[in-house]
Amino acid sequence: MSTASQTTPRIAPGRAGVKKELPDRFKDYRHVWVFLELERGNVHPVSFELLGEGRKLADKLEVQLAGVVLGPPGGMVEDAVAEAFAYGADLVYIVDAPPLADYRNEPFAKALTDLVNTHKPEILLLGATTLGRDLAGSVATTLQTGLTADCTELDVDSDGSLAATRPTFGGSLLCTIYTLNYRPQMATVRPRVMPMPQRVDKPVGRVMRHKLSLVEDDIVTKVLGFLPDNQSAMANLAYADVVVAGGLGLGAAENLQLVKNLARAIGAEHGCSRPLVQKGWMPADRQIGQTGKTIRPKLYIAAGISGAIQHRVGVEGADLIVAINTDPNAPIFEFAHLGIVTDAIRFLPALTEAFTRRLSPHSRDKLAS
Repeated sequence: MSTASQTTPRIAPGRAGVKKELPDRFKDYRHVWVFLELERGNVHPVSFELLGEGRKLADKLEVQLAGVVLGPPGGMVEDAVAEAFAYGADLVYIVDAPPLADYRNEPFAKALTDLVNTHKPEILLLGATTLGRDLAGSVATTLQTGLTADCTELDVDSDGSLAATRPTFGGSLLCTIYTLNYRPQMATVRPRVMPMPQRVDKPVGRVMRHKLSLVEDDIVTKVLGFLPDNQSAMANLAYADVVVAGGLGLGAAENLQLVKNLARAIGAEHGCSRPLVQKGWMPADRQIGQTGKTIRPKLYIAAGISGAIQHRVGVEGADLIVAINTDPNAPIFEFAHLGIVTDAIRFLPALTEAFTRRLSPHSRDKLAS
């Protein structure tokens, strides 16, 4: 593997000096694969986002885009297959067997590894979810190939190599990583980093089935039952249309109530930057940025947030970014669409009052439309 650090997500200039010697056994690896993650019968949205990105890579390489579905026999898998074609897949590989009804590392890693060894993709993409991270690490280790985690950009180099860009050094730099001499080239991408592609209804295309070479008695771990997450108050920042967040510029934990008040007035989710979680002012599920949640809202209001690169990576997909900061040279003004140089502690109450006067309860849902 070769790495090259840089401050912008472009292909590193030092890449040309690295010698690529792809062994003969890897020269027939072709096509781009996307693992479709199933959550209690539904496909995780990050899988569709990856199909959109995989489509771009496959078109550049002039190869096919394939979806991979692992699950129990029946409607759950068939529905996922139909969705894969609706989001751009050319074909879908299926492994359906009773041991795949619930996620366990052993049978899922075995199924995906066997698929790769049999059909030989050159690129394999997975969502950087709890499941995807666990599965990707096991598969990459078994295949003895490279894995680039938490990517923010994917591209194809002039020789067809995958250029996977991710933050490094605590989010202070962006690094483009290449897996030059091994296949498949694997990467994980967090939810909401890539845009959601357009869904187009189309007939189910070519499907290839593969048999799981494990039976239940071969698997050490057993599923005794399913307990749903009762943390109903957990933030859903990744898929919120409007988000209001606060940073260290608010000065004190109690001033975060100003952020919450504004969010409540406009029907938004509220969050914060990493330093506030480190101080214990907000829980970790409210953190926005590369080490927290990546968001793509229609409107993002950042109050007292400086805009370090790890925060920028987590929010730059927003349609409209409004930054409020007393420092006119704060990095956030470099990528915000609208900047307001003022004290957020004085400005937020006035903004909340203005929204409250102008928005009826029935019109708040239209704010992000």
